[in-house]
Amino acid sequence: WRGREGAPYSTLVPSDEVTINYRHGLPVVTLMLPTRSERCQFTVKPVVTTVGAVLQDVQREDKGIERAEVFATDGSKISDATLMEVLLMNDFKLVINNTAYSVSPPVKDKLNSEHATEMEDIKSLVHRLFVALHLEDHQIRKERELLQKLDHLKGELLPLEQMRARIMNSADAKTSRLLWVGLALMSTQGGALAWLTWWVYSWDIMEPVTYFITYGSAMAFYAYFVLTKQDYIYPHAKDRQFLHYFYRKSKKQHFNVERYNKLKDDLAEAEESLRRLRQPLHLRLPIQEISDK
Repeated sequence: WRGREGAPYSTLVPSDEVTINYRHGLPVVTLMLPTRSERCQFTVKPVVTTVGAVLQDVQREDKGIERAEVFATDGSKISDATLMEVLLMNDFKLVINNTAYSVSPPVKDKLNSEHATEMEDIKSLVHRLFVALHLEDHQIRKERELLQKLDHLKGELLPLEQMRARIMNSADAKTSRLLWVGLALMSTQGGALAWLTWWVYSWDIMEPVTYFITYGSAMAFYAYFVLTKQDYIYPHAKDRQFLHYFYRKSKKQHFNVERYNKLKDDLAEAEESLRRLRQPLHLRLPIQEISDK
């Protein structure tokens, strides 16, 4: 076969003159230096090393090498910018001066399990190193964003909180007055029935009256259940009346309950994100980085 210039190579050397083996998960290229007449090994980092970088390493080892190029099996030249990881996927020819070496890289799928495990360990180590080098900047930047978001949400919530407190105080006062009015009415009813029983009429006359009053109260409680789908339990009834006064007062004062609830949810989510970000197992920042902010 012919090279890039079309001139035939003087020698085509078998593939055993240039071998590629994997050691500790990295490919090791072993070849015979032409002028020094000794075998030399080059460990390659296929993910970051280019073909041109490997050829330069070979020429630095043997100053007598004037020409070093790589060709595909069809005779096309491989660019120096090609990553070694791509080159090692297929067979290729290494040309040193006028000698062409036929190279057959081992297939990755056929590597033994030990080599595959070593490669996974190396990838995991690289990932951990990347995280260790960039984690602190990311953590600080993310924390500052969350702190700015918290300040913004608290600023929007402050006037709403004040308005909500006033509305709640008003609704609570009205609910309390209603409870006291109910107690007063029940006391008045009991006193009136006692007065009518012992001073005006007899029990024989008042007994049917108390019966129908009791029956009317039962009908009122049943009507409450029909309308609200809830039993008439005093704490629940009090809370329901409180909410009634609260929403009616909110509507009059143009207090947006939905917007307030949305801001509270966003605030709780931001605080939870900040809490998880500052957990000791995830955050490895110096204390002054946090206190300065």
